[in-house]
Amino acid sequence: MRACNHDDGILKRMTNLQVSVETLEGLEKRMTVTIPAAQIEDEVNVRLVSVGRTAKLKGFRPGKIPPKVVRQHYGAEVREKVLNEMIQTSYTAALDQEKLRPAAMPTLKEDSAETGEDFAFSATFEVYPEFELNGLDELTIDRAETEVGTADIDEMIETLRKQRATWNTVERKAVDGDKVTVDFEGKIKDELIEGGAGKDVPVIVGQGQMLEDFEKNLIGLSVGDEKTFKLKFKKDYQAKELAGKKATFTVNVKEIAEQELPDLDDEFIKGYGIESGGIDAFREDVSKNMEREAVAMIESDVKRQIMEQLLEANPIDIPAALTQRESGSLREEAMRNLGITDPSPEDPRVPPLDAYTEAAERRVRLGLLVGAVIEENSLKVDRERVQGKVDEICAPYDKPEEFKKLYLQNPQLLEQVESMVLEEQVVSWLVSKAQLTVTPKVFSELRNG
Repeated sequence: MRACNHDDGILKRMTNLQVSVETLEGLEKRMTVTIPAAQIEDEVNVRLVSVGRTAKLKGFRPGKIPPKVVRQHYGAEVREKVLNEMIQTSYTAALDQEKLRPAAMPTLKEDSAETGEDFAFSATFEVYPEFELNGLDELTIDRAETEVGTADIDEMIETLRKQRATWNTVERKAVDGDKVTVDFEGKIKDELIEGGAGKDVPVIVGQGQMLEDFEKNLIGLSVGDEKTFKLKFKKDYQAKELAGKKATFTVNVKEIAEQELPDLDDEFIKGYGIESGGIDAFREDVSKNMEREAVAMIESDVKRQIMEQLLEANPIDIPAALTQRESGSLREEAMRNLGITDPSPEDPRVPPLDAYTEAAERRVRLGLLVGAVIEENSLKVDRERVQGKVDEICAPYDKPEEFKKLYLQNPQLLEQVESMVLEEQVVSWLVSKAQLTVTPKVFSELRNG
């Protein structure tokens, strides 16, 4: 609600506001404000005098129009403007008086009032919750500890080779690890499963792309084979309408291809930016990347533990308006990731807004709790850490210095970085209060969760 140019003057002249606050359901409040009639008329008179100095009416010289005539021609318009400005100004003043913090714009309802009568309006809005942080003295962290060994490096290099593998068509029966291209159709009690059919679908057997029993049934088939088999969806299957049910699938094999891994030669190594040093330099580079990945995974897990405990110890109410706004942001983010710019209401790729409610509630609740930690402990963003974060973000680009300037000169981008850094500082502060246990883990265990 933005104030007008006259608001400062109105605010100085406004006194004796009558304010009452009613608590509705949850965090919703209804605030009723009554403005005395005399105050309204005084302001209207002040405005009419000002209007009379500049108004132009036929038959009158500027500044010489009788006050009664000015009121006849401009009184209703001036009164409406005064009331609108008084609503805005008195709303803000009443919030300050009652020490209320709205979480969203209010819904206003005005009472009709004739000249000479007090004017009242009500504003209905949700407020931010008031709470005391709990559980900060009971935080516990199980921090993983790992070392990247020779076997871990060998396994990672093998994964990198698989990522650049080629697939060669073969004329034999499918085995584990083959890419089998199939047409398939799934039914439950002779009814086609929604989304349970496909044409020319490549399935790498053993990678978990499809249900485990589905992939196992492809082993031993040849091109041109058709097979019908039964399987049962697990009780915790993500599509609840299919969980625990038995289904019948029919597959037709279109093609079988086997994986051919690239040689670990200079050409392969150069593809990862290693121009000299051969396999030894490559292994060292892979090791450093894995160590950085391990640190990031460990810190991410520590943050997850801290945030989960913060949420569990503080089951606060949150404004529905903030949840709805965050749901919209999550939905827009999902659409951007899918490349959807102008979705139609029937687009099956775009889930309904309420599909994001749970995630939105978590984000809002965490945001309020993190904000409380910042406020109660007077945490300030560390400028050196901001600079370091900008350096980290820009390092992968070809011309990092140009991107650094972009970040440092763009207030919106810089604010995003500052928010990230401040959240990291909150986590660090909470970690310093927690009881720490260290658990050794091998890298693969850490990576696979």
